Amino acid sequence: MRFSGQLLTFDNVKISYYHYKSGYEKVVIIAHGFNNSKNNEVFKDISKRLADKFDVFIFDFRGHGQSDGVFSWSSKEDKDLRAVYNYLAPKYNKIGLIGFSFGAAISINSLIYKNPVKSFVAVSGPSDVNKIDLDFWEMDWQEDVVYAFSKEGRTGKGIRPGPFWLKKKKPLESIRKINIPVLFVHGSRDWVIRPWHSKVLYDNCSSKMKQIEIMKDGLHAEYLMRNLADEFIGLLTKWFDETL
Repeated sequence: MRFSGQLLTFDNVKISYYHYKSGYEKVVIIAHGFNNSKNNEVFKDISKRLADKFDVFIFDFRGHGQSDGVFSWSSKEDKDLRAVYNYLAPKYNKIGLIGFSFGAAISINSLIYKNPVKSFVAVSGPSDVNKIDLDFWEMDWQEDVVYAFSKEGRTGKGIRPGPFWLKKKKPLESIRKINIPVLFVHGSRDWVIRPWHSKVLYDNCSSKMKQIEIMKDGLHAEYLMRNLADEFIGLLTKWFDETL
């Protein structure tokens, strides 16, 4: 069953969420990326597929979807995740986290604080949000452009931007402080954040249990579901089965 509600962050921002409950002892948190939300059709699909084996918790970062506030470009969004951690910690002993793109950067930065997360997956995560590639000329016409402008692709998109000049933590520095199991996933054809970002993060990750998967012909972040859905979901499921 899917439940909805709101959480209040330390700085008094209301965060909207969906909680898919099936009575599992493990829960997986989904942290979406820039200009996205829990109501995007792809994230709904990911949530429903993962809900076959885990409880799932997906929320809107500030400035996105039904949450309040404005997006601070990763400067304050770790507070959103920390509110999620505080909500789920009393309910589950086994908590996994998946961060997509900008959401992966925010997730990495949130994990340097005390938290209940036992396993983490970074999908198309940047090593530094100031070094995102965004090579528009390499977009795939069918998988990127046509889909982005379709009704399905537009659903759940949008952002309320805030100041971008605030100080930001660098995921490359934060990843050195993370010791839980970490899986880095990246598409070989990612035109937004190149695979080298995940490789650098992997090389600098302090975890004794880490893995990197560069998916052949894979696209950016949730767009991996466009052409490699079964392989991608299988990879996530296997990882959390083994590490939670």
